[in-house]
Amino acid sequence: MNALAATNRNFRHAARILGLDSKVEKSLLIPFREIKVECTIPKDDGTLVSYVGFRVQHDNARGPMKGGIRYHPEVDPDEVNALAQLMTWKSAVADIPYGGAKGGIGCNPGDLSKSELERLTRVFTQKIHDLIGVHTDVPAPDMGTNAQTMAWILDEYSKFHGHSPAVVTGKPIDLGGSLGREAATGRGVVFATEALLAEHGKSIKGLTFAVQGFGNVGSWAAKIIHERGGKVVAVSDITGAVKNPNGIDIPELIRHKESTGSLKNFQGADSMDANELLVHECDVLIPCALGGVLNRENAADVKAKFIIEAANHPTDPGRR
Repeated sequence: MNALAATNRNFRHAARILGLDSKVEKSLLIPFREIKVECTIPKDDGTLVSYVGFRVQHDNARGPMKGGIRYHPEVDPDEVNALAQLMTWKSAVADIPYGGAKGGIGCNPGDLSKSELERLTRVFTQKIHDLIGVHTDVPAPDMGTNAQTMAWILDEYSKFHGHSPAVVTGKPIDLGGSLGREAATGRGVVFATEALLAEHGKSIKGLTFAVQGFGNVGSWAAKIIHERGGKVVAVSDITGAVKNPNGIDIPELIRHKESTGSLKNFQGADSMDANELLVHECDVLIPCALGGVLNRENAADVKAKFIIEAANHPTDPGRR
């Protein structure tokens, strides 16, 4: 089941429970606007390369649409549509006066230099600048993007509309960003973990954790869990996976990844098959990467007693 089908299935299930009128249900499944743009940039060697960028604006009934922009090879219209829809529901459930949106470019940011990423971001912003804005649609960082990406969007947007620091969130502090924003999602994952464990008379200290995804969310969640006495026994990301049954030194692993750009060759743990992480022996599994990773093929093999969903729709609703 692809991301959009899974998200629509979950929404229809909720709509039936809520007794929503069928006309309202249908209208909420159709996005307000879908944008698809071609982004051609010169690479550092002078050759031209083209990428496809997307922005789906799902619903603005509750306020300006809001959602991240991700750079990843698997970005496609269905995934972006599903993520935009999820942003609408998350904002509504948390009673935040925003609607939902999501964007992305189908690329591997690891294959691009910093100057190439800047050119790509600026071209993408040029193509969508008249469709985003403080009171319309506010982008944010997501997988493969960060505060620097937001700074480029802010700067490029401001060329057309004047200085507009509120056009993006997740920007650098010096440009009006929020203190604590970088750690906020990972910290929220830890709060959710503590709340769930407390219901079962447990705490983070002494339990074992496996974390899939070691970007912004996964690395901060792992770091805070490590600080609170949890034992992170396995970590994976797009570059590889490592395990240590005695617990991984997370601050040291973060330093290793920052210096090498990869989890590979980390001296404080053994390498492992990244596909095995989801079924690795642990108390708590935290998927922080792509959607649909827990599905009918591997669900029966998951050994974790608790699962904390830190990614967007990591659990596929399909049954055996």
